[in-house]
Amino acid sequence: MLLGRVIGTVVPCIVTPGLEGVPMLIVQPLDKNLQPKGKALVAADSTRMAGPGELVSYEGGREAAMALEQTFVPVDHAIIAIVDGVNITAETKR
Repeated sequence: MLLGRVIGTVVPCIVTPGLEGVPMLIVQPLDKNLQPKGKALVAADSTRMAGPGELVSYEGGREAAMALEQTFVPVDHAIIAIVDGVNITAETKR
């Protein structure tokens, strides 16, 4: 599970079959302290309910394509959940 925050939307002019009606959102990846980590990415919103400012869980790769109604569409990332909150109770060393 990867955490991110929705920071914007994408409006495509041409949509690949199987992605009709699926919102495309710009997501800023976050670290375990909810601080920005790396570059923003575009994710298909399988929940169809996420919006700007929301904390989300997303997946990448093959798992992302399988999260949508029509599987194996050409996406690299997909939002799979809207996260209400994150509680870190202990610091672990790896």
